[in-house]
Amino acid sequence: MRPALPLNLCRRNILFRRPLVSLRHASTFAKPEFSSFFFHNDQWAPSARRTSLLATPKPRRITQIAAVENALAGDGTPVEGYREAQVLNARSLPKIYAQLSKSRLTTLMVLTTMGGVALSPLPTTVPLLLATAVGTTLCSASAMTMNQMAEVPFDAQMARTRMRPLVRGAVSPLHAAGFAVVTGVGGPVLLWTMVNPTTAVLGALNIALYAGAYTWMKRKHVANTWVGAIVGGIPPLMGWTACGGHLIPSADHPIHFFLPQFLSTVQSVPLDLAMIDNPLSPFALFMLLFSWQFPHFNSLSYVVRGSYAQAGCKMLSVTNPQHNALVGLRHAALLFPICSILFPLSGLTTWAFALTSLLPNAICTRAAWIFWKSGSEKQARLVFQHSLWYLPVILGLMMVHKQGMDWGKWFGLEKEEAKKELS
Repeated sequence: MRPALPLNLCRRNILFRRPLVSLRHASTFAKPEFSSFFFHNDQWAPSARRTSLLATPKPRRITQIAAVENALAGDGTPVEGYREAQVLNARSLPKIYAQLSKSRLTTLMVLTTMGGVALSPLPTTVPLLLATAVGTTLCSASAMTMNQMAEVPFDAQMARTRMRPLVRGAVSPLHAAGFAVVTGVGGPVLLWTMVNPTTAVLGALNIALYAGAYTWMKRKHVANTWVGAIVGGIPPLMGWTACGGHLIPSADHPIHFFLPQFLSTVQSVPLDLAMIDNPLSPFALFMLLFSWQFPHFNSLSYVVRGSYAQAGCKMLSVTNPQHNALVGLRHAALLFPICSILFPLSGLTTWAFALTSLLPNAICTRAAWIFWKSGSEKQARLVFQHSLWYLPVILGLMMVHKQGMDWGKWFGLEKEEAKKELS
């Protein structure tokens, strides 16, 4: 027979029982309350802790704190669940630098920069390609490091960022600042001397936007996401200008429109016209990366919206989750005209790309639509997963349908056909 519960415990359970509607927080557009994530610092004072120890049983966290205090006092008590910080040495330094640079984001920026180089109709060289890649890497590393330096107190409150190098003390702030300065100066200087001034200015601008405007706005206004999208759209412009391309139309570099053959009086696009420097092409590349980041980031930020609220970040997924999903849906739908109209119209790709890009755009837009309708975290994760494969697939299709690209000649198929005709 189960023993009866004390009367006061029954009353406490009845008084503090939560409504069942709170169980829907993880699967609906619910706003996390900022106040529920913060506590007053006085609760960790020694006097407050002694009072709480007398009134309530010792929880595991307070027991561990006491163990650490005893260990620091030198009484030999073993500390459970804690380990000493590793000493910084030459072997661990590259890993620390990679973490300060946010290696995944830096890799993405370098790849999109190389995408701008690959899609440019203008010629390039291997030294120019390497200098552009290294310079972009240094600029990104500096921006990411300065971002982490400014957000140490906030990263310490988020479960997904509390193990970053500066938060856990793996590297000193002075060391990180030196790394940020060296990479922040070295990147633009390398691009200026080895590539061209325009690319160097774009690299320096990206450092200022990410480490300055975006980082400051994260706790000020939801428009920080739009600033971050501009940062993500600049790398392909750096790749375009690295080859000598122009971003602003002029008398020497006017905008050309490449209409489909059935709408144009010219039956085919001349090769010399296809290889021109069209300022509409880098604009199309910028818009692709700009719009792609909204379904990519808005879905991710919705999954971790509790952490953003915990750190006091003014993200749209925290302040207005439903509008956050709607913005992601809008830009996912905007990828249709960008891929099927803007790219072929700029002459960067043939009009066949307008058809082959429909399927990946339809898959991602459908997922964004379901996420907006349901508001579930499961669907948000699906949108994020689609965004990961979407970008390399679209860039690959653009290379396949690049204007003026003769894949038969590239793989040597035309030579074999010519030999057969001669025989």
